[in-house]
Amino acid sequence: MGEAVQRRFLGLTAAVAALGMTATLSACGGDAASGDVTLKLVAADYGTGPENSSEKYWSGVASGFEKEHPGIKVDVTVLSWKDVDREVAAMVKDGNAPDIAQIGAYADYAKAGKLYTADETLAIRTAANFLPSLTDAGKVDGTLYGLPFVASTRLLFYNQQLFDQAGLDAPETWDDISSDAAALKAKGVDYPFALPLGQEEAQAETLMWLLSGGGGYTDDVGSYDIDSAENVATFRWLRDNLVGKGLTGPVAPGKLDRAKAFEAFTAGKVGMLNGHPTLMDEAEAKGVKVGMVPLPGADGPTKGSMGVADWMMGFKENGHRKEIGKFLDYAYSDENVLEFAEEYDLLPVTGSASAAMETDKKHKKLHEFLAALPNSSLPPFGKTSWATVSDAIKKNIGSAVAPGSNPESILGGIASEATQAEAAE
Repeated sequence: MGEAVQRRFLGLTAAVAALGMTATLSACGGDAASGDVTLKLVAADYGTGPENSSEKYWSGVASGFEKEHPGIKVDVTVLSWKDVDREVAAMVKDGNAPDIAQIGAYADYAKAGKLYTADETLAIRTAANFLPSLTDAGKVDGTLYGLPFVASTRLLFYNQQLFDQAGLDAPETWDDISSDAAALKAKGVDYPFALPLGQEEAQAETLMWLLSGGGGYTDDVGSYDIDSAENVATFRWLRDNLVGKGLTGPVAPGKLDRAKAFEAFTAGKVGMLNGHPTLMDEAEAKGVKVGMVPLPGADGPTKGSMGVADWMMGFKENGHRKEIGKFLDYAYSDENVLEFAEEYDLLPVTGSASAAMETDKKHKKLHEFLAALPNSSLPPFGKTSWATVSDAIKKNIGSAVAPGSNPESILGGIASEATQAEAAE
């Protein structure tokens, strides 16, 4: 967390504490709960197997909460990321919405009037503790519905051993990337720069490059700007200076999924790629010494980074507003936030937990990611059209870097789909 953000957070926290604002906003005008209530919680599984399943985490949180709040039970269901969004959507459609969901998207439910706002559920101290860059991405029409749960940022990763063997320094600019990749290719590296623009996660890889080129998915007022001059220039550079020169490896970027690129990196076959904290640990566990730098830009390191977040939300259907608020306040305690972040090498979403991680030497490897978070740019999660636009990017963006392609035409086609999706909201 940046010093300016930390000072603002600490000042606000002190002011809140001084005023003794410990009551929740949801208490305003709300009646006390009567009788036993069972909250239904559905969450995503971040684990890779039974030994680190998120089921253990949420069961522990639920147990601790129930001890502090007699009369409120929490029924926990944890589902894989492949299923959880679809399953929650089916529950909502069937009139059986959970009270709380921790999933990947919230905007459709907010637009349909199915979610409580943060003001209706959270204590002031909880709402004030979120990092502003994340809460901005959790809003629909200026109102916070999607509560950030965990976050991550991206840095450029490089294989330190391969760089040392080629006599290279860490890249700072796009020209550095191109020249370093050429040197790595000359040394026989399979993927000098792995560029995963396959359908698995192309929307994220794309945003990283757009930001480093001075563009993005939206303009300053939040309207889609996918085929901007900056974005077209970025993809022309990728086409001409990486893909066209054979520097992205044996698999065409449009066919290369992120999982395969990461697998190749941990096997020592990749010189450079854009990565996240989990990849860092996976690579080092397999003996790959990882170097990390901010995303290089056209003229120097990118000032901001791409951020990602998952979301927590409270559904109105069962009328458990007050109980939901109590649980969310408990779940967002520093102890719980840090426990989850530490388990999965992710970043906390609150100012106080971020400050604690920043000063803890055991998290030194995450400090660079943490420093990038306050100035990160997230995909436009608050747009209900984003799911459609994201899908269009996944399906088409890989062809924008193919030799002989026309990036302006391809980005223009995606932009047209974005306009239509916005109009249909």
